[in-house]
Amino acid sequence: MPCVFVRLTGCNLRCTWCDTAYAFHGGKKMSVDEVMARVDELAGNGAGADGKNAGWKPALRGERIVPLVELTGGEPLLQEEVYPLAERLVAAGYTVMIETSGVKFVGRLPREVIKIVDVKCPDSGEADTFEMKNLEAVGANDEIKFVISSRKDYEFAREFTREHRLNEKLKQVLFSPVFDDPQGKWKGLEPRQLVEWMLEDGLPVRLGLQLHKFVWHPATKGV
Repeated sequence: MPCVFVRLTGCNLRCTWCDTAYAFHGGKKMSVDEVMARVDELAGNGAGADGKNAGWKPALRGERIVPLVELTGGEPLLQEEVYPLAERLVAAGYTVMIETSGVKFVGRLPREVIKIVDVKCPDSGEADTFEMKNLEAVGANDEIKFVISSRKDYEFAREFTREHRLNEKLKQVLFSPVFDDPQGKWKGLEPRQLVEWMLEDGLPVRLGLQLHKFVWHPATKGV
C-alpha cells in the first residue's frame, strides 16, 4: 500500500544481513513540527507544520492522499522524539506503524500505533537482544517478525512462536526470508524453501517478502 516512510538515523545492533546500514549515520536533524509538515506534504494532506487543518478531505482528481505512515530506522525507538511524533501523527488522523528491532520496550508508544516488532534469530548475530516485556505490550493489532536466513533460524522462530503462542495474541506473525545482498556480502534464503518448511509444520504464520526488492533493484533507496 502507498505509505510515507519516516526513517530515523541510528541503530544499536549490527545484524549480519542488515540492508539499511546507511541509516546508522547521517540524515538531517528535524524537529517534530518539521517532520509533520514533511509527512503532510508527501501524503497530500495539506496540513501545515502547526498541525492545523489536519484530517482527511475528499480526494479530488490529481490529488494524492496517503493516510498510512511508517516510522522506521535504524532503530526508531532510540530517539526520544519518536514518542511525541507518534502521538501527533495519530492525532492528525494517520494510520501509524512502527518497525522496531525488539530491543526497546514498545509499551510507551500510543496504543493506536501498529507495532511490528522483530525477534532476532541466531544467524543475525544479535540473538538474545529481544526485550521480553514486549510480549506483554503487543496486542491484536500488532505483529511480530522473524527474519530468517537458515534452517537454524527457522527452527528458532518456529519454537519461539509456539512457546509464546504468538498467533493467539497478535494480528499476525511474519516469517521473512533474508534477501541476497546485491554486492554479494551475504547469501539469502530462497522464499520457496522457507514456504516448504512452513507448510511441513503447518505453522499459522504469514510469509513476508520485501516486495520493493522485486519491483525495483534491491539496492534502491527511497522506495
